Amino acid sequence: MDRPVRPRLASHSDFQFGAVATETIEDALLHLAQQNEQAVQEAASRMGSFRETRIVEFVFLLSEQWCLEKSVGYQAVEILERFMVKQAENICRQAAIQLRDKTEPQNWRALKEQLFNKFILRLVSCVQLASKLSFHYKIISNVTVLNFLQALGYLHTKEELLESELDVLKSLNFQINLPTPLAYVEMLLEVLVTRLHATCLTLLDLVYLLHEPVYESLLRASIENSTPSQLQGEKFVSVKEDFMLLAVGIIAASAFIQNHECWSQVVGHLQSITGIAVESIAEFSYAILTHSVGANTPGQQQRTPPHLGARALRAATSSNT
Repeated sequence: MDRPVRPRLASHSDFQFGAVATETIEDALLHLAQQNEQAVQEAASRMGSFRETRIVEFVFLLSEQWCLEKSVGYQAVEILERFMVKQAENICRQAAIQLRDKTEPQNWRALKEQLFNKFILRLVSCVQLASKLSFHYKIISNVTVLNFLQALGYLHTKEELLESELDVLKSLNFQINLPTPLAYVEMLLEVLVTRLHATCLTLLDLVYLLHEPVYESLLRASIENSTPSQLQGEKFVSVKEDFMLLAVGIIAASAFIQNHECWSQVVGHLQSITGIAVESIAEFSYAILTHSVGANTPGQQQRTPPHLGARALRAATSSNT
């Protein structure tokens, strides 16, 4: 059986921040900020609907089984997310055209079953494509992929595997080298020159796995209301695609976990680097902390309302700056 040889993955101690020239960092950070602004502006109402816990967990575990770098898992999730959104948009577009032209409708149940039957194949193709972007010394071979699919009860040929990869590429106009939150986190850590990388990776995994609960907490905190309306939820979609905001939230939460005494200083630096308001950083870091280490102290019996907890973090920051 063709199994990937386990490479020596970079340990957390291998990362050396602060070694890159300032001009290079500034150019890279500006490029990421421009990419992020464009992604936020282009955010569609269905974005994020395929970042479900079970899907993300499947991608992460598969990447780990195939000994891929951490960045590959995030990249694969983003490729799959955009591909499935495109698929959903195409179905809706076809339905709208048929309603307008009053043509005979397709069998939507058959179309849905076709998408469902090919979903695992598409997911694996996204992981394989992401591995080809990671400069991994050993790209996952078609034989490895086919053996994996066969073990799950899915019988496919090499031709079908190649066609699946091509379908993903064509659907996304071959634009699969997508930015991930990890790139933003690591770039900001390069500026801060701080030892938070390992904690940041753990929290970033957590946010991906608990995407909806974390962002629901953030929404409730931002509007200071535990029952947001549908309109407020729709307007909040662009926030879910703001990777710079996610990155500062991850770093701030990591700083609080490692040393809460320096938390306000780290938040201040993040604010000056990114221009993101201290209040927004505090709200996001609180949402992340709530789902990681918990929002309550051991002696508390009642859950703190999200907006009050975030407000407390904002007050702590203001009192120390």
